[in-house]
Amino acid sequence: MEPCPLCLHPDSSLFSQDPQRQYRQCQQCALVFVPSAQLLTAEQEQQHYQLHNNDVSDAGYRQFLSHLAGPLLAALPAGRLQGLDFGCGPGPLLAQMLQEAGHQMQLWDPFFANNPEVLTRRYDFISCSEAIEHFVNPAQEWQCWLRLLQPGGVLAIMTSHYPAVSQFANWHYKRDPTHIRFFHPDTFNFLARRDQLSLSFPAKDVVILRKAG
Repeated sequence: MEPCPLCLHPDSSLFSQDPQRQYRQCQQCALVFVPSAQLLTAEQEQQHYQLHNNDVSDAGYRQFLSHLAGPLLAALPAGRLQGLDFGCGPGPLLAQMLQEAGHQMQLWDPFFANNPEVLTRRYDFISCSEAIEHFVNPAQEWQCWLRLLQPGGVLAIMTSHYPAVSQFANWHYKRDPTHIRFFHPDTFNFLARRDQLSLSFPAKDVVILRKAG
């Protein structure tokens, strides 16, 4: 049995299964994850992302991203801050919206903005919209975020939180083959306690965490 890819706890149990994949639940942090043997290759993953329509001029897409941008901006102190949009995808509209609000933004994405230099700096805030559910090794990205955030820095995440097991089988979010890690409020509560972060849920599927100052 493989350990949880987020907290590395060795124990998990079968949460759900469909003809395509199995879904296991970590007994420590409650992450639901697809076993590594059932993941797409990196090439298949990138081909799937190319099908996404992330048009920066799409008003509907902007409205969707405002569900994260609004609470993030409300959590930030006044001034021109340094931010990183992590997992920006092919259409980095969220970073553009945060720039429009007066902040300096950098981009990171393993497929669309692969610039390792941006991972050597420190940031006042990090945004991650609809990306954490794709991470093969989320424990690594989580530790990277903690390292990159300045003391008092803000981490803002948007990802759909999984429903009860009785509803999971018909949950639309798991049908995307690149969605492989599924989060619950309990998961973020565990991470916040472990890493001494303050935590809030200001909107549906939005999480704001703050590093100790």
